[in-house]
Amino acid sequence: MTELFTSQRFDPQKHDVSTFESGQPALDDWLRNNAETEDRRGHSRTWVWVGESGRVLGYYTLTAHKIARESVPAKVGRGGPREIPATLIGKLALSMDLRGQGLGILLLADALDRIVAASHQVAARLVVVDAVNEKVATWYESLGFVRVPASLVLVQRVVDIAAAREA
Repeated sequence: MTELFTSQRFDPQKHDVSTFESGQPALDDWLRNNAETEDRRGHSRTWVWVGESGRVLGYYTLTAHKIARESVPAKVGRGGPREIPATLIGKLALSMDLRGQGLGILLLADALDRIVAASHQVAARLVVVDAVNEKVATWYESLGFVRVPASLVLVQRVVDIAAAREA
């Protein structure tokens, strides 16, 4: 792994995503066809991971969110309001060329660092992820996320993420 990566807010005038391939066509198509519109409408913010070559090598989206306390495991939702403020990582995709190098966790860490920093300005108690499939849900569980029963939705407390990032 010799290339360095920078995280940048997606700008369709600057970032060419026409050849981005993650192996998940729905995620690739969303980046090409919806990211700009969703950003302009204030529905989500897309951050791209750009290599030294300027090529987009990954991306994720962040959205203000809320989740019903009764839908999350008690150890996560205990003490929270009925609707717990959260940040949703709606999409997270890494270029197929980078798979198997442990870079997915670094892309996720970039998103989590951004969420923790933002939570000092706008409260969010949880991070919510909506896994694209069972394999991805299992990966998130291996990183400390807790599954919402009978779904591919997983959550983790922002305070726990911040503590782990500081350790």
